[in-house]
Order: sequence, then structure tokens, then C-alpha cells
Amino acid sequence: MKTRFVQWLETRWYEESVIFWLIPLGFIYQRIIKVRQLLYQHKFLKTEALPVPVIVVGNITVGGTGKTPLIIWMAQYLQQRGFNPGIISRGYGGQAKTWPQVVTANSDCEMVGDEPVVIARQVSCPIAVGPSRVEDAQLLITDFKCDIILSDDGLQHYRLGRVIEIAVIDGERGLGNGACLPAGPLREPRCRLDQVDAVIVNGSASHDSHNMQMVGDDAINLLTGEKKALKEFSGIHFHLVAGIGHPQRFFNTLAEYGIEGEQHAFPDHHSFQLEDFNFPDQRPVLMTEKDAVKCNAFAQQSFWYMPIVAKPNESFISIFETLISKKTHNS
Repeated sequence: MKTRFVQWLETRWYEESVIFWLIPLGFIYQRIIKVRQLLYQHKFLKTEALPVPVIVVGNITVGGTGKTPLIIWMAQYLQQRGFNPGIISRGYGGQAKTWPQVVTANSDCEMVGDEPVVIARQVSCPIAVGPSRVEDAQLLITDFKCDIILSDDGLQHYRLGRVIEIAVIDGERGLGNGACLPAGPLREPRCRLDQVDAVIVNGSASHDSHNMQMVGDDAINLLTGEKKALKEFSGIHFHLVAGIGHPQRFFNTLAEYGIEGEQHAFPDHHSFQLEDFNFPDQRPVLMTEKDAVKCNAFAQQSFWYMPIVAKPNESFISIFETLISKKTHNS
């Protein structure tokens, strides 16, 4: 589980509280980030330009904002437009000995990370993961003839050249107290959002950004694959399990369907074991899809998960179409 100190920090960050004794460290971190940006801008550090367009989808805050479902939507959209997209990711938490790794729907999350496996189960395009996104992309271009690359996260990975940047913001938590790490949740100052091509808010949109909603109306049984509408579970008390960047969003979504139960929040990317589900009663378990891909080996009849899909609004679809038309050369 997260340490109490980290939990305390996140609570303060997103309550928009100022942690005065961390402000000097936040200022130093912000200066380091600025110097690093300048080193790339003035070519003291090299940005690798690739032979195909690269779209980076990222955020400027720590924790989950909904990037991965948006990447899935983008990949499907680009396929419909006649592109052959490839997806790259860090593969956070993956323990593979060599990189990059090609990811399939049957890949081991322990080796390649959980989010890439979730993506592989929903899209049919090639996926590569590894600490060097440039090498990941080069593999997809060479071996799979991808003509456009989607980077799941990587807004701060300046070595990777890109033609389009999309920033995702959590509509519930926003930018927290607006301070940089460790005084706040920002990886980069909020002015970084002025440099991207589009900002999309996961949830309620502000006047200067686009919007998407996460839609999940069904639950799927891990053991049998049976699918049921979430509304069928209304009134049933579950053990609700979430090991994602913002577990409360998942719990709130279920509450909207009348699904309640004991909430079990785990750290993002938690490596689940059967012991994590040793609850004192026999109530069923409902978890996120990101958690479910790590529980197949010990799935039980009472284990269910809720898949979600991103639904961008027309405003974002329009700007995305415009960016694709202007910044790529696919007819």
C-alpha cells in the first residue's frame, strides 16, 4: 500500500492546500525542468526525429488522468482513417530483461506492465514498450511498417520528436494546488499546457478545453467471460477494488449505478496476488480492467471487472481531425 506520507501528500495536493515547507523544493524542481527544456530547445540535448508522425498523449500531473482509454480511441480512429498506427509506452513496472518488448493480449503484465496489456486487448495495432520510446517507435516502424506512432504518456520525454501533443487533465482533481513536485502534483509548470496542441478534460470541461467521458455500462466475469449490465448489480454489496491513479473516480462511477460496497484502494500499478483478496466474507469482487489483467492466474467465479471506453466530444474530435490533416501526410 502507499505509505501514509504519500497518501497525506496527495490529499493535501488535491485539496489545493499549500505545503509551505516543500515550496523551496518545488521551486528547485521547476528550475531543473526549465533548464532541461532549454537544453533540448537549443540542441544541447538531442531530439530524435522519426520518419513517421508521432502523437504524444500525456499529462503534467502525477497519477492517472485517462490517457490510456484516449490512446485506444485514437488508435481505432486512425485505423478507420486508413493509417497503420503503432502504440508505444514506458511499460511501467515491467520486469523484462531486454527492451523494447512487443506486447500482445497474452503478454505477462509482470514483464511489460499492465496498461499496455489493457491496450492490446482492445486494439489490433502493434504495441511496443521500453524505457526508450525512440527505440520502441523504431521497432514498430521497421518491423510492422507503422506509418504513425501514438505515445501513451511521454509529454516530458523530449528525446522523442513529435508533431502533435495532447494533454489530458482529470476533470475532478484538476491541477491540484498548482505547485510542482514535491510541493504539488505537477510534473511541469501549468504554463506547459500553453505549448501543447490540445488539452482534453476527463470529465467536466472548462471553457478553454475539450472534453471526454469514460463510459462503462457492463461488467465481465474474469473466469467465465460472462457479461452483465452494471444496472443488474444495483443493490448488491461488493468488494470494490482499484489499483489505479485515482481510485475514487472508479468508486464514484459505480455509485452512480447504485453499486456499493467496501472500497479497497491499492497503489497505481499494484501487482495483485491472491492474498490481496482474502476478505472476511464471500461478497463478489468488482475491479477495473487494469487490475483484472493481473488477476487472470487466480480468477474466481466471484471476480468481475468493468471495462471502460473514452468518448470524446465533437469539439475534440474536430480539433483532432484538423491536427491530423495539417500535421501528417496521409491522404
